[in-house]
Amino acid sequence: MKILVTGGLGFIGSHTVVELQNEGYDVVIIDNLSNSSVEVLDGITAITGKRPHFEKLDLKIKDDVKSFFNTHSDISGVIHFAASKAVGESVNNPLMYYENNINTLVYVLQELSQLNQQNFIFSSSCTVYGQADELPITENAPVKLAESPYGNTKQIGEEIIKDTCKVNEKLNCITLRYFNPIGAHPSAEIGELPIGVPQNLVPYITQTAIGMREQLSVFGGDYPTPDGTCIRDYIHVVDLAKAHVVALQRLMSGNNDSNFDFFNLGTGKGSSVLEAIQSFEKVSGKKLNYKVVDRRAGDVISAYADTNKANDVLGWKTELTLDDAMASAWKWEQKIRNKK
Repeated sequence: MKILVTGGLGFIGSHTVVELQNEGYDVVIIDNLSNSSVEVLDGITAITGKRPHFEKLDLKIKDDVKSFFNTHSDISGVIHFAASKAVGESVNNPLMYYENNINTLVYVLQELSQLNQQNFIFSSSCTVYGQADELPITENAPVKLAESPYGNTKQIGEEIIKDTCKVNEKLNCITLRYFNPIGAHPSAEIGELPIGVPQNLVPYITQTAIGMREQLSVFGGDYPTPDGTCIRDYIHVVDLAKAHVVALQRLMSGNNDSNFDFFNLGTGKGSSVLEAIQSFEKVSGKKLNYKVVDRRAGDVISAYADTNKANDVLGWKTELTLDDAMASAWKWEQKIRNKK
């Protein structure tokens, strides 16, 4: 079966392509390479022994999306990652986020709706919950006013999918609300590869440790948490990737209870930014140069998942730890720097 993975050379996308190919799926990747590298194809191939089909394509160009689906009308499912994803950047450049994250989703859904098989997995985020009233966060938690334009694009995206499913019974969709994906494939063939200054914590940690960055900024040390720093649910990207395969199989086998559903993907455990730093220092044996600075716009205080629905309904759960993720991220960082 042929599966389209949009944004498939990105961090989570590439790891999901690996898991799909390991399960025997034929994968087609679309990516515009705006925040990824074509070299990731080599890493995927090295791990799986099979090179996925790749097309460089900008999903913001509607005619190009239509042309792609005309050529690949035998697609059995779509996993849609392609989106801009940095909270801080979205606050500074909201229109870019609305164009890139909303228009592309609409164009893909329009074309998918013409196919015989319409199975769709949407890459969403726990940011849809905003600052939750209760922890851990269940799927029943209210979707609140978004804290950032990025979070708002995920809320709007889910609403678009839900509305489309109401009028198109052939369309089967699962939205996966990620908490904080980190780490790399244990082979160190693929990992997180930010272009320019990293927007996420862990690549900034590893780049600081290896000497690329002078100092790591910890945004806010006065939050109402045990050590004053934000708390997040850090999930290993390999565990996260496997959840996409399980969700897709649920749709393709017709086991879904309705044609629109959503799941939290996390470990169920919250770790503070300082605890994440301490984990890295433990597994790497390196002391990190960091400084606590002012809070950053758009950050919630604390967010970690209630994973019962994903565990019980999808039959999926995490297997890897924060230390595992940090060790793999450090191994990946060392590999890519030694190549240069």
